[in-house]
Amino acid sequence: MALFASSTPRVRSVSVLVKVQERLDDEEIADVLGLVEAATEADGIRPLNEHVMLHLRYGGDPQARSLLLYDREALAGYAHVDPTDEVEGPSVELVIHPSHRRRGDGRRLLAAVLELTGGTLRLWAHGDHPGAGALAASSGFDRVRSLWRMRRSLLTPLDAVTLPEGVRLRTFEPGRDEEAWLKVNAAAFAHHPEQGAWTMDDLLLREQEPWFDPDGFFLAFRDDRLVGFHWTKIHGSSDHGHEPLGEVYVVGVDPSQQGTGLGRALTLAGLVHLRSRGLGQAMLYVDEANTAAIRLYESLGFSRWDVDVMYAPASAE
Repeated sequence: MALFASSTPRVRSVSVLVKVQERLDDEEIADVLGLVEAATEADGIRPLNEHVMLHLRYGGDPQARSLLLYDREALAGYAHVDPTDEVEGPSVELVIHPSHRRRGDGRRLLAAVLELTGGTLRLWAHGDHPGAGALAASSGFDRVRSLWRMRRSLLTPLDAVTLPEGVRLRTFEPGRDEEAWLKVNAAAFAHHPEQGAWTMDDLLLREQEPWFDPDGFFLAFRDDRLVGFHWTKIHGSSDHGHEPLGEVYVVGVDPSQQGTGLGRALTLAGLVHLRSRGLGQAMLYVDEANTAAIRLYESLGFSRWDVDVMYAPASAE
């Protein structure tokens, strides 16, 4: 564990302490989850992505670091540093408790992150919150990437599922399909470290989640070889403050099968499944730079709903 301390006597007479840890204890986990819920309620969007939330609830990730900012002994902020991409730098997500905003705590926590990482990092802001944009700009960060959230009604017609010749579908079988799925996932997302670098532990953690349903996890085979998949997810109202919502969680196609129409067929198969569960809406995430995928999703009735933004130090461009 590392400690950073700062104080601003002209504004506040107390010190602000930042703890840097690999693993969190039960009390720290509960405090961070409480902070996340407070921010979610205030902002209307969860400030940490699913990957971070999973590892947070299980205490941490051996490769990642958690930074906890305390103000008057209360947890005022949390940052997660994930060193997945050695080229582009660590991926960072940061949140300040609503009651501690506009007091400089965001800048203090970001300064601690910069000290820890050496200044090379990518900072995510979910929902393109104006406060996050202001913090990034004042700290010398530029907007470098956008991740669209798209949405469509499941009450409107869906095209028929037409698989390429020689391809068949079946659903995922836990304990049997993990290794093959990881291999195709890595190939399909070789240029997207957040997804392509998933490990067996990442997959097994999700299989333990209450939302995991192998009946909504479709695998495409050509002969006996896995060549694509569509993993769907259903968000429950108790967790997200809205009616249940289907998600195109991840669609992946082996590079050897691209251009065959398999991605479209897999997407439709998942949407048909979500509609069969009585859902009225489906959503997905897609990188703004992935224009081919955006065109596909728009042709399937999806439209842009919201956006997550990545910032990086101006010198890192």
